[in-house]
Amino acid sequence: MTSDTLPPRIHVLAKPTGAICNLACSYCFFLNKERLYPASHFRMPDDVLETYIRQLIEYHQNPQVTVSWQGGEPTLMGIDFYRRALDYQHRYKKPGMVFENTLQTNGTLLTDEWCEFFKEHNFLIGISLDGPRRLHDVYRRDKQNRPTFDRVMRGLKLLQKHGVEHNILVTVNRVNADHPLEVYRFLRDEAGADWMQFIPAIERLVDGQVTIFQQGHTVSERSVKPQQFGHFLIAIFDEWVRHDVGKVFVQTFEAAVRNWLRLPSSGMCVFNETCGHGLALEHTGDLYACDHFVEPDFLLGNITHHHLREMVGSGRQRRFGQNKLDTLPRTCRECEVWFACKGECPKNRFLGTPEGEPGLNYLCAGYKAFFRHIDRPLKIMAQLLRQEQPVARVMEVLAQEEARQASVRGKIGRNDPCPCGSGLKYKRCHGRTGADAPRKDPQQPGAHIR
Repeated sequence: MTSDTLPPRIHVLAKPTGAICNLACSYCFFLNKERLYPASHFRMPDDVLETYIRQLIEYHQNPQVTVSWQGGEPTLMGIDFYRRALDYQHRYKKPGMVFENTLQTNGTLLTDEWCEFFKEHNFLIGISLDGPRRLHDVYRRDKQNRPTFDRVMRGLKLLQKHGVEHNILVTVNRVNADHPLEVYRFLRDEAGADWMQFIPAIERLVDGQVTIFQQGHTVSERSVKPQQFGHFLIAIFDEWVRHDVGKVFVQTFEAAVRNWLRLPSSGMCVFNETCGHGLALEHTGDLYACDHFVEPDFLLGNITHHHLREMVGSGRQRRFGQNKLDTLPRTCRECEVWFACKGECPKNRFLGTPEGEPGLNYLCAGYKAFFRHIDRPLKIMAQLLRQEQPVARVMEVLAQEEARQASVRGKIGRNDPCPCGSGLKYKRCHGRTGADAPRKDPQQPGAHIR
């Protein structure tokens, strides 16, 4: 692959502490990755840091460079590490180049000093919070098995006190997934969040044990169930699309609007046709194909021996990204919501189709229900955007539709076509009730919107 055919920018999740963290969250897929580096001190050396920043800058043909820090817990490196990272960005930057540093943290170690630093240097901070206390503390506990909610909320309030740009990452698991509106309203009304990500927790099992590799065809009891995840998204979407469009931003909904507009990219790799532009850099300089594939079979090399450009452009990495599309079973390719789903993440494709093909996504049933459900509102939103009208008008349009529905309710049979024009039966559309109630899962296995 020549420099002309390389993507003009890439996203690398750098892990300066590797898998080391001060917490011991039960569902964390990365904690056990420390077994890949048994003799390591788990701190990125300065020469690796400098090499990484220099190569990242040399790679980029685009003036906008995102430098992403993750873990483990990246704040364990201390502020001086990130000051050196900023110094290297300044030293090696090209004319006109602009940097955005992002950092994902559990929030428990944040102080005024950290937040002053983040504000001064325009860091975007992601903070992990799984909902109100009773839901958050189920799985997000420290190494002494103590709850972490109060410490996380203290960190969040410090970010807000200092005006640091931030978002909330929720890991949707088998417990909090049964309480979507409680989670969403807590984040919106009590945590003061206006940007949210909902990431499904899926732990694969081999011989009944969680594996550090992408292996196994059953999941742990902590893992969210497919239809449970779909109902979680549906309930939150219904609340959001009626009350919060333009005020609260949900990453999955943003991506969906982009796919309904048929834009080239959804903004989320899981909902794009191919992947391979989001890599993971370990503290040693080892570069992996993806954050979810930090394992020997997906090790591309080390930046102290090979340039980022060489590894990103390698045949191995191109095949990795293209396989997201090429390994899709026919069931997915012919699916009515494929344009929105794109098969989701390859790490979750470990089921078989009814026809016996491998590669069906574990979350298929949930995503299919979700994307079918949101079709009508998203068509309205896409039309508003094409007409250059405020997309928040969708709330007004839906309110008018529902007023008309109320006037005829009782005159429509549950199996009649819904009069909104969606093509669905009334009971599956505006006649649906109980969106926030948990359902039994028959498949239980072991552009900003403004």
